[in-house]
Amino acid sequence: MSSVIQVQGLTKKFGFQFTAVNDLSFSVNKGDVYGFLGQNGAGKSTTIRMLLSLIEPTAGHIEIFGLPLASNRSAIMKKVGAVIEKPAMYEYLTAFQNLKIFSALSGVSKTKKQLLHELGVVGLAARANDLVRTFSQGMKQRLAIAMAMVNDPQLILLDEPTNGLDPQGIADIRNLILQLSREQGKTVLVSSHLLSEIEQVATRLIIIDKGCKLVEGDSKDLFDTSKTVVEINTLHNEQALEKLLHSNWSGQLLVDRCNSKQVVMQLDEKQLPSLHKYLVEMGIGVLSVKPMHSLEDYFLQITSTQKYV
Repeated sequence: MSSVIQVQGLTKKFGFQFTAVNDLSFSVNKGDVYGFLGQNGAGKSTTIRMLLSLIEPTAGHIEIFGLPLASNRSAIMKKVGAVIEKPAMYEYLTAFQNLKIFSALSGVSKTKKQLLHELGVVGLAARANDLVRTFSQGMKQRLAIAMAMVNDPQLILLDEPTNGLDPQGIADIRNLILQLSREQGKTVLVSSHLLSEIEQVATRLIIIDKGCKLVEGDSKDLFDTSKTVVEINTLHNEQALEKLLHSNWSGQLLVDRCNSKQVVMQLDEKQLPSLHKYLVEMGIGVLSVKPMHSLEDYFLQITSTQKYV
């Protein structure tokens, strides 16, 4: 499967003390709904801004559609749509007028019929001539997605699209993301701090913490209920991680090198005795093995104990 996004060693530092994104690598395949998970302050929005060339990386390499972003920004961005932060709109104009203005500003020529079709895709056809100031936050989010779609992008980046929405608004955005992927064949990267929301839409996902990758993989594998997520504490965690990375156990490691203080694996609980035996044979003293039963337990643990600035 061809990659739409390839990120290698992406780092962003602000000043000398704060590293927002730390040596981050991941890939997004064509047709993915790619969940980008992490607590508020984990580095999700900073990463998305680098993908959109809104801020420059301190280090690392980004390719989109097989082209280096740094030297092909204009060509790439013509095929990308995005919604970041709270969408800015003309509150005293209608949904149709907002979409028409945004289309013109984007250099895209669209007929009235085409613009109304775009509003229909996001479920706003019946409200096309209503003032945006009368819209709920969920409706504004759907209008923002319609704006992001005016250039018929191949890739759509959505930064926390369900923030501040009520349950119905969250369900509407979730269904819209699935529609864009399944019916229109779009590749969608969607960030969130809610694993339960991402679980319902993502084909693949990544979890980051303090700018570091913790977990990346296919959703069906990461949410496999027959496997247990286990945190292993040893006398020398970094050494244990190095041994496991170069062993037959490497495919069951969840945590990346960036956070070498943790050794976290996903495996059948019947494999635990064999794993313990392997570590002891490698001279690694095991202090504890803590089962967390699911990826959600692990995610809640790492995000509920972190403090961000």
